Amino acid sequence: MQTSTPRPAPSGEEFRVDTRELRRRFPAGELAPFTRIAPWRSALAPLQTFGAIALLCWIGVLSWGHWWFVALVVVALGTQQHALFVLAHEAAHYRIFESRALNDLVGRIAGTLGGISMCTYRVTHRLHHNHLYGRQDPDVALNGGYPRGAGYLVRKLLIDLSGWTAPKTYAYFFGAPAINRDTREVLRPLDDTSQTLRSAARADRWVVAAFHVAAPFLALAAGGGRALAMYLVLWVLPLATVLQAILRLRAVAEHGAPCGYDSALRAARTNLPGRGPFGWLVRAVFFPHHVNFHIEHHLFPAVPHYHLPALHRRLAELGLLEGAEVRAFRDTMRRVFAPRGSIPQAPRSYS
Repeated sequence: MQTSTPRPAPSGEEFRVDTRELRRRFPAGELAPFTRIAPWRSALAPLQTFGAIALLCWIGVLSWGHWWFVALVVVALGTQQHALFVLAHEAAHYRIFESRALNDLVGRIAGTLGGISMCTYRVTHRLHHNHLYGRQDPDVALNGGYPRGAGYLVRKLLIDLSGWTAPKTYAYFFGAPAINRDTREVLRPLDDTSQTLRSAARADRWVVAAFHVAAPFLALAAGGGRALAMYLVLWVLPLATVLQAILRLRAVAEHGAPCGYDSALRAARTNLPGRGPFGWLVRAVFFPHHVNFHIEHHLFPAVPHYHLPALHRRLAELGLLEGAEVRAFRDTMRRVFAPRGSIPQAPRSYS
């Protein structure tokens, strides 16, 4: 199927490329093939995730009452809900389909099922890309300051699994102001966007809220108390627990305890899951849809996820990843779980 190069986003909606170091060293003309959207490859990712969710829900319904098996299904559904978030992330970057309407439809469905407003996340996520580890980066509150010791991170993950973190997570994805941990500055993500995106974000939040208010009543009407219980256990429970821990650990793996802050080569991290069953599990749980290639994504956010592995190989061939935060996932975990102060921290300079 023929591919095409997508149109750049209008001013006020764009995700800036990282120009601090790499782009002037990347051969002119080489980037265009990596940014082309292949519709059939783009369609494969949502079909895979939606199909896996449907299968797991069916298994959960059939095994209802066998609680150990249902618990396994809940964990597996949490990993696929995370994949929904990754799809919403891809749509926020306009990278699923060239058609903005189709791209946003798929992204909003993925986001709505996961309880987030994709259109609002697009606004918030622009700040993270455009001000990586800067004063206006809303994600510093989540992934900054590592390592803080294994005890700290384990406690946070246990809190996530308890469901206590979920309200904060969904407030973030609904555009609530964040507070920069270091400067105490209040960040208002919706102030840094075009009016078009701001209006879309407001409308999308109402749709997501209405869906999740109506969902339990629809379940109750469709199948009574049993259907409501299935909806709460199989869908709401992993959203509030398993997903929260996965989101935190992935965020820390991507940006926690970096070796520097001067470029996306060091302030972001590409995690190599490894081979064999362990590598497959790491990909399935933490890095669906190639989201582990995070340096490459920050350097060139216009590249669809399925081109990131090839882009990674090309950058490596050119020697442009030397000294970059490219680590095996096992090494990343040792780094972010390390004792506080055990890893020298590079000086911070805010943009």
